[in-house]
Amino acid sequence: MWQERLSEFVTLFIVVNPISALPVFIAVTAGFDRATQRKVALIAVAASFAVLLMFIIAGGFVLEKMGISLKSFQIAGGIILFLVALDMVRGASYAPAAGSSADHATSVAIYPLAIPKIAGPGTMLTVVLLTDDHRFDVAQLALTTGVLALVLAITLVVLLLAGPISRLIGTAGSAIVSRVMGMILVALAVHTVLSAFGSWLNLPPL
Repeated sequence: MWQERLSEFVTLFIVVNPISALPVFIAVTAGFDRATQRKVALIAVAASFAVLLMFIIAGGFVLEKMGISLKSFQIAGGIILFLVALDMVRGASYAPAAGSSADHATSVAIYPLAIPKIAGPGTMLTVVLLTDDHRFDVAQLALTTGVLALVLAITLVVLLLAGPISRLIGTAGSAIVSRVMGMILVALAVHTVLSAFGSWLNLPPL
């Protein structure tokens, strides 16, 4: 049983990749003070947990009943991730408008940080696949949920360290990191879509 949990932890940790969320977090919170940055991190991780928990409990069932294949969901998620990554490459500003910093903090915490960066299409598909064979086993679902919570706790710690890292590399460094990671995310988004098409058409792997 512990080997299975360890396997789930490694799989989820690789898919969520807490470090990869860091440049996105730095980019979307550049105009916020430290307290607001912490709030964004907490909301983003909490929202990600809620979304992924929903997929653990009923994701596969709902997609099946709606007639939506996992490949279709993967393609849709890849397209959304591509749009977010494109904004990062172009240097789109997420600075809050005057008088709306609290609402804007919540907004950027949900999108693009929680969805699709942390709880992205790959992560959603992963939790569905990890729990599909135990859809009605409450104990197994609870254990997988605990593993997910641990991975997201690590993600939260990484995001909370973004402030010191951002101050260390400066505004120019943040912009460079954001654009470089944006390019990597663009490639990941394209790979996600092409992998789904390749699987559907039985093409050789990329």
